Amino acid sequence: MKVFIKTFGCRVNQVESQAIKEMFAAQSSEFVKNFEDAQIAVLNTCTVTSKADADIEKMTRQILSRNPRAKLVLTGCYAAAHVEKIKKNFPKAQIIDKYELARELFGKDTCWTVSGSEGRSRAFVKIQDGCDCFCSYCIVPFARNKKISKPMADVTAEIQNLISKNFHEIVLTGINIGNYKCPVTGADIAKLTEEIFKLPGKFRLRFSSIEVNTLTDNLVAAAKRGGGKFCNYFHIPLQSGCDKILKDMNRRYTAAQYAARIAELRKIFPDIGIYADVIAGYPTETDENFDETYNFISYLKLSGLHVFSFSPRPMTAAAKLTQLPPAVIKNRADKLRALDKILRNNFAASQVGRTVEVLAEKTKNGVTSGVSGNFLRINFTPPVQAGSLLTVKTTSAKNDILLGAPDANRKV
Repeated sequence: MKVFIKTFGCRVNQVESQAIKEMFAAQSSEFVKNFEDAQIAVLNTCTVTSKADADIEKMTRQILSRNPRAKLVLTGCYAAAHVEKIKKNFPKAQIIDKYELARELFGKDTCWTVSGSEGRSRAFVKIQDGCDCFCSYCIVPFARNKKISKPMADVTAEIQNLISKNFHEIVLTGINIGNYKCPVTGADIAKLTEEIFKLPGKFRLRFSSIEVNTLTDNLVAAAKRGGGKFCNYFHIPLQSGCDKILKDMNRRYTAAQYAARIAELRKIFPDIGIYADVIAGYPTETDENFDETYNFISYLKLSGLHVFSFSPRPMTAAAKLTQLPPAVIKNRADKLRALDKILRNNFAASQVGRTVEVLAEKTKNGVTSGVSGNFLRINFTPPVQAGSLLTVKTTSAKNDILLGAPDANRKV
């Protein structure tokens, strides 16, 4: 069978698509780059923004018109959240929940486990699914509201297999990984982290995005005990630095609580990289509220931002509010993206002269590019093989990219 798989959205979707691809591969399927050549086309969808919806709908129309004989399967968040819309607009498309897809096509109960990470030096391991926080702007709970966690023994076995295949960085991912709870033992993410660090082999562990109110003292302590096996990095969604807007968003912390946790992390982890999501143009955000967020982020001196322009999502509470003019949203997002560049440049400059551990990812024109534990891009020569884990002495910074050379006197 000729199969086309297209992934939209987050790392979780990428892991799921990798798992689905491995299941097809086990049945000797042939993968094609063009959907026109496929017998079955699988779109693993996202619905976090209106742009994601538009991109999916565009490709769905293209497949149905250019390859009408192909079996078109929509799975993932867009498929789960917009069932009636899909039935109305794309009646020939099949909507299949990702778990049902695994059972229907392959007779398996889950599509979470992967044995590799195609085309990547880092391996992503999905440990958890679902969120029921219902932040006022977020459609995810309408698509993935059932919280499920992978058994701890399965997680460690999966990671051990990946380490044996020379993946030297493992990234734990999920919809809300701080809510991890082993269905067999009841272990939380702190205990899971401790068990992962016990695994033999040369590797380091990174968390994907984790909410500040689930970043507990126990988890921080477990990460610290990991020593060199823990990437000194956290991505902690902020969304707003204004308490009024945080309350309107139904977030579960204050700006002061967020700032306190950042201060604690910096005391515990030297040279830590701390990145955050922030939303520009929430409907109730005034100019003063935005300025408060901008100044708060500047004060925190975060390492970088992932900026989202507010996009009203159907079914959410924020979609019912009076929306801000697009020009206002764009202006605020542009200001935050400019701040992001300043933060990233400053963080890179602060790391010049350090000797850091780097995972090599790719080589071009004799220069290898890799990523440090605190998530800085580092270019160095002479080149090394992708996937290598080595120490690099940084010598200078060009904007947000560090330059350096391998340190022959230090081994990982």
